[in-house]
Amino acid sequence: MAKAPRVLGIVLAGGEGKRLMPLTADRAKPAVPFGGSYRLIDFVLSNLVNAGYRNLCVLTQYKSHSLDRHVTLTWRMSTLLGNFVTCVPAQQRLGPQWYQGSADAIYQSMNLINDHRPDIIVVFGADHVYRMDASQMVAAHIERGNGVTVAGIRVPRVEATEFGVIRTAADGHAIEEFLEKPADPPGLPDSPDETFASMGNYVFSADVLVEALRKDAANPASRHDMGGDIVPMLVAEGKAGVYDFKENDVPGALDRDRSYWRDVGSLDSYHEAHMDLVSIQPVFNLYNSDWPIFTSHPQLPGAKFTDDATVGESIICQGSVVTGATVEHSVLGANVIVSAGAYIERSVIMDNCRIGAGAVLKNVILDKNVVVPDGVEIGVDPDHDRERGFIVSKGGVTVLGKGQVIEAAETKDEVAEA
Repeated sequence: MAKAPRVLGIVLAGGEGKRLMPLTADRAKPAVPFGGSYRLIDFVLSNLVNAGYRNLCVLTQYKSHSLDRHVTLTWRMSTLLGNFVTCVPAQQRLGPQWYQGSADAIYQSMNLINDHRPDIIVVFGADHVYRMDASQMVAAHIERGNGVTVAGIRVPRVEATEFGVIRTAADGHAIEEFLEKPADPPGLPDSPDETFASMGNYVFSADVLVEALRKDAANPASRHDMGGDIVPMLVAEGKAGVYDFKENDVPGALDRDRSYWRDVGSLDSYHEAHMDLVSIQPVFNLYNSDWPIFTSHPQLPGAKFTDDATVGESIICQGSVVTGATVEHSVLGANVIVSAGAYIERSVIMDNCRIGAGAVLKNVILDKNVVVPDGVEIGVDPDHDRERGFIVSKGGVTVLGKGQVIEAAETKDEVAEA
């Protein structure tokens, strides 16, 4: 029987997430809450752990405290079996500088590879929402003898101009070219109207990655980026292949969400991904017990609905109370209190928020600890929201940061006096 390869997982979690401001004003992008109960990083860690990979290093850098705390308190593995999930901050092992890019982050953390001595290194991003069995990708990598295998998701060519795109050879596996946001994306051999977009997930033969990182570090013209520099280098050397995400078969997946993958890098995509969760037949099904998404849950009682509260197609988390209010097509985190007469629609409300009586929220994202006074309307008039200093996305979603203060609604007497 052939010996199973020794696999080390490296999760790139240093992203700043500027396009998600103000949600990233106080935390790294992978630490942003998602789906009421989770953090974004829980999805990649769950995928790797479910696949049987339990030696995982999470490389952090930007505003990492809440991310470090979450990983440390949540992702505790059995030391008896040598398993671990550990955060690794920028250590400045090679000089007084922070990570200069995703490739440099791994190069500066080469001690992890030297200590673990893996045969295969799985390098995944930390801020996408999806399910994937990474062991199937590793098996394909070994079978095809690649130096690097890039996970590719099929997207319509007309929508692929904003992605890193993969041009394959006639066999549909070998990568001939890696294109950054091409004006005319190449079609696939078996589907001319589709192209492969890179998912930002890579499987490397360890010796190939180490050598590529050393070459890249010695190149002063490099941006030291995995997708922008390391992969194109290995493509030019004929060592790169693509793994079709469509081939990945996750236990318990439904036809509707089998190939779901969402980059929640903008406020609009973050909001849309939440809307994918809440329908009766969700586009992405959180309730797959065969491939669970793991996290830690607060010690709170179950959600409660009183005084003829109406809740439709929504996710309501522990400790939340909806009293005589209406919640439609929304996600409410833990310990959210919604008072009588309030109306919430297509909104994402994070932990510990308080929604006052008669308040109206439509297409809104509230970060933690926001108090909405009685009668206040948010998301109803985007221009008025901007006047009040709220951020409104291109798609018309109004976003308030953690603990942001909202002025009380004007009374009828105050309006008349004005």
